Amino acid sequence: MLDLLKTRRSIRKFQSREVEEEKIQELLKGALMAPSSKNKKPWELIILKDKEKLREVSQCRGKISAFIEKAAFGIVVVVDPEASDVWIEDASIIATILHLQAHSLGLGSCWIQVRNREMSEGESAEEYLKKILSIPQKYRIECMIALGYPAEEKKPHDEEKLCYEKIHENSF
Repeated sequence: MLDLLKTRRSIRKFQSREVEEEKIQELLKGALMAPSSKNKKPWELIILKDKEKLREVSQCRGKISAFIEKAAFGIVVVVDPEASDVWIEDASIIATILHLQAHSLGLGSCWIQVRNREMSEGESAEEYLKKILSIPQKYRIECMIALGYPAEEKKPHDEEKLCYEKIHENSF
């Protein structure tokens, strides 16, 4: 696990090849095992494989989200806030599991924040995505994740640069 955490980095450049369906199903299986508060699992996942849909969602945050258009696929993490008062945390946990599972399968991934973010035209990224993905109004969107085979290499985290000063024992 430590090696997985050390080598997992955000990937924004992807190869043009498709990801095998078996790997996608393995990724989703891992995600469905994600813990959630009181095991309520308030999240829903929208898998985006259609290139036109990826192009549309890539516009939700302008340049910041543009790279998802070139991903093999994307996942939108949608949550029912009525199902859990800690829906943000639950959504973040499943997104983290998706990143780690993707890396373990040889895939690259990158988080694109949606909640509390604006489109360049002043419309919220969340409202834009709800429209183009037909998401019912009661739901919230935490993030999108771009996924595919990496077309860039990044160095593992440098253990010498870990912020041990951020760890406190028994009091701050």
